[in-house]
This record gives sequence, C-alpha cells and structure tokens, in this order.
Amino acid sequence: MGLKNPVGETIRIGKKDLIVIGVIKNMLMESPYDPVKQTFFRIGHGTYDDVLIKINPKMSTHEALGKIAAVCKTYSPSVPFTYKFADDEYAKKFNTEERVGKLASSFAILAIFISCLGLFGMASFMAEQRTKEIGVRKVLGATVFGLWRLISKDFVLLVVISLFIAIPSAYYFMFNWLQKYSYHTGLSWWIFAVTSIGAIVITLLTVSYQSIKAALMNPVKSLKSE
Repeated sequence: MGLKNPVGETIRIGKKDLIVIGVIKNMLMESPYDPVKQTFFRIGHGTYDDVLIKINPKMSTHEALGKIAAVCKTYSPSVPFTYKFADDEYAKKFNTEERVGKLASSFAILAIFISCLGLFGMASFMAEQRTKEIGVRKVLGATVFGLWRLISKDFVLLVVISLFIAIPSAYYFMFNWLQKYSYHTGLSWWIFAVTSIGAIVITLLTVSYQSIKAALMNPVKSLKSE
C-alpha cells in the first residue's frame, strides 16, 4: 500500500474510515501451497458466529472451556456451544504431507531391513569363499582387526559409491518437492552427512558379525584340507 508507518493511518473501506492500530506478520490461513494474501482484520460491532479466543497458558484447557461455555450460555442461551482448536485446524492443512511422511518412514524402515538381510547374506557368502585366505593370513600373523577391515572395506566401498549416486538424486527430488510451498525449509548439508554416516554405520554393524566370526575361526580347520 506504500505506507511506511501504517500504524495510525486512516484507510477508507466503502463508506467507513478505519484507523490502523497494528500490523502482524504473514499468517497462513488458507492453502499452504499458495503465498499469503493481503488481509484486513476489522474490529467492530455486530453479531458474530465465530469468536477467536486465546486461552491463558497458566489455566488448564478443561477449566478454560468451562468458563467460556458459561459466558456463551449467559449471553446466547439458545445457541449450542461448539469449539475448535486453532492448532488442530491448522494441522489439517498438512494431513496429506503427514500421511506421506509416515508412509515414507515405514517403507524406508522396510527397505533398510531388507538391505541389511542382503548385506548379511553377501557377507556370509564372501566369508565362506575366503575362508582359506583368512586362514593363511592368520597363520602369517594377521590380526582380527586387520581381517575385519579386509572383509568390511569392500562393502563400505559399495555404500560410498551408492551415496555418490543417491545424494544428488535425493537433493534434486526433495528440492523440487519443497518448491511447491511458498514457505518451506531449506536442505542443509548436515542432513546428507548424517544420512551417509548412518548408512556406513549400519553396513559395518551388519557385516561385522560375519567378518569377526570368520576372523576368529581356527585357521587349522580351514587349512586342514590343503
């Protein structure tokens, strides 16, 4: 409107002159996908079907509702007292997003579980294939830590390669998804860093059982057929 100091200014709407008594920050009242529109909040006289009330945070909700209901019954006994909470109504705007988030979390957990089963099976197969190699290395003085590192590094390398593919793809799709909202969060680097570290840790924990088991095996058993 071009008003540098709007508070105290007079705005004419229809045939009424209204004085600006305050300015509030942008408040999302309609679709979360659209930018906030310009809005006037008017204080006047008349009959209203809805009243917005802020409850004292020091008072319990049950006690506050009882007092509000008593006042409404006193001044409007013929109208039933019904109420809604602003945070609940606001949350309904994001029901779809919450549903997608829960589904994505469930499928992510399932995918991680299946991946861990695959890693466990591959680690078992590799340890079995390299039993004699591990036995020779132990006879030649290899430590348990050295053998664990020998078996685990191949899996970690595969995970690192997959991260180089997954991170740019995830950033691209997540960035485009967030652009649907006029007000949205950003994608910080630490999100991808924590995810990458978590993937490597899960891989090591899954593979370590078979790696350590193979490293602790008596080399005599693996070499007796040679």
